[in-house]
Amino acid sequence: MNITTENILLIGSALLFISILAGKTSYRVGLPTLILFLAVGMLAGSEGLGGIYFDDPKAAQFIGIVSLNFILFSGGLDTNWKTIKPIFWQGISLSTLGVLITATSLGVFIWAITDFSIYEGLLLGAIVSSTDAAAVFSILRSKNIALKTNIRPTLELESGSNDPMAYFLTIAFLGLVINQDESLWTIVPLFFKQITLGALLGFLFGKAGKFVINKINIDFEGLYPVLAIAVMFFTFSATDFLGGNGFLAVYLCAVYLGNQDIIHKKTIMRMFDGLAWLMQIALFLTLGLLVYPSHIPPILGIGLLISVFLIFIARPVSVFISLMFFKMKFRRRWYISWVGLRGAVPIVFATYPLLAGIDKADVIFNIVFFISVTSVLVQGTTLSVVAKWLHVALPQKVKRKTPVDLFLSDSAKSALEEINLQQGNPSVGKKIVDLHFPKNAIIAMIKRNGKFITPNGTTVLETGDSLIVLAENKDGLEQVHDCLHAYGSKLDI
Repeated sequence: MNITTENILLIGSALLFISILAGKTSYRVGLPTLILFLAVGMLAGSEGLGGIYFDDPKAAQFIGIVSLNFILFSGGLDTNWKTIKPIFWQGISLSTLGVLITATSLGVFIWAITDFSIYEGLLLGAIVSSTDAAAVFSILRSKNIALKTNIRPTLELESGSNDPMAYFLTIAFLGLVINQDESLWTIVPLFFKQITLGALLGFLFGKAGKFVINKINIDFEGLYPVLAIAVMFFTFSATDFLGGNGFLAVYLCAVYLGNQDIIHKKTIMRMFDGLAWLMQIALFLTLGLLVYPSHIPPILGIGLLISVFLIFIARPVSVFISLMFFKMKFRRRWYISWVGLRGAVPIVFATYPLLAGIDKADVIFNIVFFISVTSVLVQGTTLSVVAKWLHVALPQKVKRKTPVDLFLSDSAKSALEEINLQQGNPSVGKKIVDLHFPKNAIIAMIKRNGKFITPNGTTVLETGDSLIVLAENKDGLEQVHDCLHAYGSKLDI
């Protein structure tokens, strides 16, 4: 079946619906959603039941880049700086040095056992050098696994920040494959340029994005997520145009915004969470359509050897070397080594050799696809078993409580307080977003001139306002007092 203007919406909506049902099933059986999304795409493809012909790596790459922007931006918004601060350097070491060691060790292995040149081997190693956060945490949630100490934030930071390094290595080694007369050392200046510009511009665009979002005063709340999307795409494209790493800039921009007080922040974050899921499904479906199952059997042998080396040697070696400078128990290092799932990102990066038209591009793409699927099937389905075996999973009785758990608990308490703003209060004349209000408290309602209004981040406080403040506990109320420089009568509920 050929995709036409007349049937693309019907086909797309049907595949999207089937993928959502498949994703729901994956939570029950503990199978990563990646596998089922890819399976739906392959079944709908030219060699599947759907018979949809799709052989356009350029379109797949475009969809992949757009999807990765949303996925990275959403992940950055959800990154809590206070949580990752204690393990910041561990995560950065894994996402840079770890990715480099994985790519080079695997590349040398491929060069040694195949007829690939050293640069082709390094290219393939670079393509599969990053991990997939979505696959990891969908399984952890489905199995209800909580991990000890800082293992989870370390994995989150690594998975969210290692794609830029893998992207740089892929582009650099692809350039060496095309221009084999160039020296390996020529990529060093390119590395520092990409990383430096990516980090600097990501931070600057994050600050600019905060200023624009808080000062533009849009009348419609629904336009704020659209404004955030514009900031995201401008950050990526402008950084890439200037020679920086666009993916790194997008992630850092989102991390900055996610840890700042911005107007309609919850609306923006909820919107991006939904868009990130949509982009993951679209990405996996597209890559599934692009794969021809009949091309996989010829590379099964070599693909299996590479997968085994990656899972059991390259990944552990890279983790242990990257974390050798930090104090961490060995069983926790082993678990981080095991949580090295490859997902959709390597398959997206594998489209670059296809578009460049290099020799063995088709073979590289098929091997990358096989490695990603094998990694998810072998490692993804055993995360809970390995966590218990290595004693890094928290027992049920000491697992961290979710907000719902705390709400339903008999020991959970909330405090409601009415605070009156008198003349001369420093908070008068300021927007709520500029007050740096504590995250564990909200202004539920404002009584002004005998009327009640529902506030948002753009609401300006006035003299005589009575603020109805809801906090999780007494500590939250004390933070509110410090924030507003005012006190009132407290009502406990």
